[in-house]
Amino acid sequence: MEYPREEVEDAISRLAAAFIVAAARNEWAWIADEFYHENCTYACPYSGAMPVVVHTRAEIRATHYGRDMAVGSGWEGWSFPIVGWAVQGNQIISHWMNRGPGRRPNGDYYETHGVSFITYGGEGKFSAQLDLFDLAHQMHLCGELEDAGLLSPKLKAEWVVPMKRRLIAMLERPGA
Repeated sequence: MEYPREEVEDAISRLAAAFIVAAARNEWAWIADEFYHENCTYACPYSGAMPVVVHTRAEIRATHYGRDMAVGSGWEGWSFPIVGWAVQGNQIISHWMNRGPGRRPNGDYYETHGVSFITYGGEGKFSAQLDLFDLAHQMHLCGELEDAGLLSPKLKAEWVVPMKRRLIAMLERPGA
C-alpha cells in the first residue's frame, strides 16, 4: 500500500526532530518505540566488518539505538542529525551525519556523512531501514578526535579499536 506523501514526509520530519531531542537528552532508545513497527527490519553492514541485521523493534532498540548510539558506551557529546531527505512513494533516503563532540579549530564540526534507505509502513512508523556510511572515514575521524582530546577513552577501547581490528582482518583475508 502506498501512503500519502504528506504522511511519509511527516514521519521523516518527526524523526529528524526526534534526533535533535535525543542528542540533547543523551537518550536514544525511545526512538525505536516511537518510530519503528514491531516487526521492522534494520540493517547496517558497517562496511562488511560487523554486519548488523535485526528484525524486531526490541532488537533495533538493543543494537542501533542502544549499543551503537547509547550514551554511557562512550558516545557522549555525539549527535546524528538528519540534514536532508528525499521521498518517493513509501521510500525515504535520508542524509545524516555522525557528528563528534567539539569543533575543529576553524569552527567546522568533526563529522562524517551517512545515508539511510527507509521504508515507511504507516501509522507514523517505519518498516525497514538500511544505514550506510564510510567506516574507514569514521575511523579516521575518531583519530582526529583523539588527537584533539575529544575521543572518549571508553569509545576508543570498546568500539574504535575493535572496529579497526575487524576492518583490518576483513581486508587481510585471502582474496579480499
